[in-house]
Amino acid sequence: MLTRRMLAASAALLAAPRLVRAQSQTQGQPWQPTRPLRLIVPYAAGGSADQTARMVADALGARLGQSVVVENKPGGAATIGAQAVARAAPDGLTLLYGTPGPQMINPWLMASLPYDAEKDFTPICGIKRAPNLLCVNPSVPAKNVPELLDYAKANPGKLTFASAGVSSSSHLAGEMLKYLGKIDIVHVPFRGTGPAITELLAGNVHMAIDTLGALLPHAQSGGLRALAVSTPKRSPLVPEIPAIAETLPGFDAAPFNYLAGPGNLPAPIVARLNQEMVAILSDPAFRKRMEAQGEEPTPSTPEELAATIRAETARWGTVIKAANIKIE
Repeated sequence: MLTRRMLAASAALLAAPRLVRAQSQTQGQPWQPTRPLRLIVPYAAGGSADQTARMVADALGARLGQSVVVENKPGGAATIGAQAVARAAPDGLTLLYGTPGPQMINPWLMASLPYDAEKDFTPICGIKRAPNLLCVNPSVPAKNVPELLDYAKANPGKLTFASAGVSSSSHLAGEMLKYLGKIDIVHVPFRGTGPAITELLAGNVHMAIDTLGALLPHAQSGGLRALAVSTPKRSPLVPEIPAIAETLPGFDAAPFNYLAGPGNLPAPIVARLNQEMVAILSDPAFRKRMEAQGEEPTPSTPEELAATIRAETARWGTVIKAANIKIE
């Protein structure tokens, strides 16, 4: 006679294969978020990073079937927003719209950070590279980079370069030119790209290395003279303009943006997000929108992004230490 305990055991044995199959199917499925995602932008709304982040959020949300909300958390040289991601749960629901500042530049500028720049973030996918453009006021008697370097060496301390502020990408690009070119030029910081370009157009400063989108229209109108781009090779966006690296090998000051998550983000989440980001950045219509803003889409694997972050960290460390730049 079967006892109640024996019947229960038999039922469990019969159910076991079905349970194993169900578990294996769940494990084989790609990660799917069940709540809205947050995309943290560590800068104020309205800038280049914010604009691209909103494009990415819309496209990623559509592909995931879950809304992606952009949250601007500016301040602390981008450390406030980065810290919010570093402290978030590694569940894929909080992501960082990364720029060189939080992970690659701030460790060299600041005595201490509220996060570990390497361990507290998980690389997911590259997003874009924004070529900077080296422009001079027409009063500067240089038609190309070799002539500019010769003129600067013949007139040490007389040429000035404008930037959007201390530790901005335009400041560090100028310092890289100064370091690799072995020239003495004077940094003049402004409160943003707009004021810097205004003074450059007026001839109150001599040159600047800033975003292609901001400077190219003035070069095309004749208000400025474009000498070179800051990418390692000529940019496909303006292939007729030489790269600074053609004169100064190793010059690379084109800020890149990327997607990252908190540290220890599980591999299935990284894989799903990377898959969707690569699809988004490979879409011709999306690429066209980015290129219209003077930006090059740069989809990558997580491993490629991690290698880029390491290389960029080392490169900027050399420049920042040589320039002795610090932020309190």
